[in-house]
Amino acid sequence: MINLSLQYPIFGPEIQCPHCRQTIPALTLTDTYLCQRHGAFESDPKTGELVHLQSGRHWRQWENEWYRQHTHPDGIRFEIHEALDRLYTQGYRATRVIIALRYKDLISTYLERSTPWRGQADSQRPRLYGLPVEFSPDPKENPCWDVINFDLDKEPGAPVQYPYFRLFE
Repeated sequence: MINLSLQYPIFGPEIQCPHCRQTIPALTLTDTYLCQRHGAFESDPKTGELVHLQSGRHWRQWENEWYRQHTHPDGIRFEIHEALDRLYTQGYRATRVIIALRYKDLISTYLERSTPWRGQADSQRPRLYGLPVEFSPDPKENPCWDVINFDLDKEPGAPVQYPYFRLFE
């Protein structure tokens, strides 16, 4: 008897395309999934990553959601900007962004820093798009931070100023 699970890549007979979220099939006896719109994705059983063969972009999965693994600061900044835009259209404003610790060196030079006034003990937290930035705990403490890229704290209401437009100025 043949074990059917051995005929498919590590994520099973089908997955959601990381780009368009359509269900895409695995090619049997390979490590590949094929999206009709976006082409081939190869799964790597050693790293648990999914790689888009045309672009070389990498994704990892956490709780059935794909997260792109960034190698350039513009990628993570753009992803955060898109999430802020979505919050705004849903009637929320972000109050803080928590970025995965693994991106600290990559994104640090892009963070806004303010010089403290004379007599202030601490400088303010770094900011991105006007929001305070914190970095996640070590992934050993909370394993989701080894996969997810950032999290936004939010509250109902539109931003007083919409600082996220600064990206385009």
